[in-house]
Amino acid sequence: MNFIGATTDGFIKYYNENIPASFPRATLKILKKFQALYPALFKENSEWTINRHRKKLMDWLSSYRDED
Repeated sequence: MNFIGATTDGFIKYYNENIPASFPRATLKILKKFQALYPALFKENSEWTINRHRKKLMDWLSSYRDED
């Protein structure tokens, strides 16, 4: 999973199962917003990988506030 691309649902499941309980959880809505804000991270394809996206998502989620 680290280097192999996953579907959005697969990434959400893996991500949420492997982060500390105190960290914000990933949701489909949040991942779609992240993907829209950082399209350069998805240039080759729209798949998610732990290696490429986990740390960036964790950093972004720490300051993310749902405005919808």
